[in-house]
Amino acid sequence: MPLIETSFFKYGKTETDALKQADPVLGDAISRLGKVERETMPDLFHALIYAVVGQLISVKTAESIWQRMQHHFKSMDPVTIAGHFPEQIQACGLTRKKAECIHRIAAKISSGELDLSELHHLPDQEVIRRLTALDGIGQWTAEMLLLHALERPDVVSFGDVAIRRGMMKLYGLDSMTKKEFDGYRERYSPYGSVASIYLWKISFE
Repeated sequence: MPLIETSFFKYGKTETDALKQADPVLGDAISRLGKVERETMPDLFHALIYAVVGQLISVKTAESIWQRMQHHFKSMDPVTIAGHFPEQIQACGLTRKKAECIHRIAAKISSGELDLSELHHLPDQEVIRRLTALDGIGQWTAEMLLLHALERPDVVSFGDVAIRRGMMKLYGLDSMTKKEFDGYRERYSPYGSVASIYLWKISFE
């Protein structure tokens, strides 16, 4: 099984202290929960493929499919993935649409048409613009790459159901509008990614 490098999102007292001051309710949760680790995937191709796998399914299901993919392919590099038919990728438990998306991305990278390393040097909105120009990649997928691979500091995704659920649980809300969400997101800035890490944790408590 190929080795997929992982790490943890880097943050510390500077970020948590700022969030505690900006939002005492979130601050109480941070104090109660202590340091919450969030796994990251430094390899941009792996992170993008994992984000595609995770679209609209549970974390548990996504992890199961990801494990099957690692067992199925000798290497999880673009050339290897592009060398298989979409049907072979789909056999790992993916939908046809996701399998075709993954195959297309791998083919673009292996041919030199797409260079993910360029994303390191671009601002968040330009990263999102470039990624969402790819068929099958939406706003949520791009934002997950920003947080889990590029480790950008201020990502709070409205498209993430668990983040919205965590936010509603934290503030005792039965529903939440986009305007309300944006208000909290602005409050968390410039450390929205750390807030997201805690909101994910809260959503599954």
